[in-house]
Amino acid sequence: MRVKGFAVFATTIGHCGIAWSEHGVIGTWLPERGPAVTRARVRSRYPEAAEIEPPHQIGPGIEEIVALMRGEPRTLAEIEVDFDGIPEFNRSVYEIARTIAPGKTLTYGEVADRVGLPGSAQAVGQALGRNPVPIIVPCHRVLGAGGKLTRFSAAGGVETKRRMLLIEGSTAVEPTLF
Repeated sequence: MRVKGFAVFATTIGHCGIAWSEHGVIGTWLPERGPAVTRARVRSRYPEAAEIEPPHQIGPGIEEIVALMRGEPRTLAEIEVDFDGIPEFNRSVYEIARTIAPGKTLTYGEVADRVGLPGSAQAVGQALGRNPVPIIVPCHRVLGAGGKLTRFSAAGGVETKRRMLLIEGSTAVEPTLF
């Protein structure tokens, strides 16, 4: 898979990153401690990538992500993802996750059932932990058994997951009291 470029862009939760190939998005990054850290994360995965203006196929996807993080209902289903080199099981998990509407959730077990492999919740969790395009493949909408917020591999961990679900209007989580 050959990366064509990347961009860092502002959202209500911080600066996210996106990288693309000629066939679609190949990576997204949730906010780190600042745009420079997000940029460094992108470069660590794709050192040959140049930070450039997103092409016309990518720009609308960025706008959709920004709108979703503002709390506007967006599915991101129109964003083309390049899953070249991704194992078939992981692709199946990602396809199921992409069907989860904003504000809704499934459990790892429910995703496993929908993939056709009941009892493989742990494998689903591992696949989602390797998700190269979080937000577009909304792994934050997949919860542990009983709707529990479990590990989340993005910066900020479970608190980032909770925050994203709350922005989307999910009733599956309770707001954190500060």
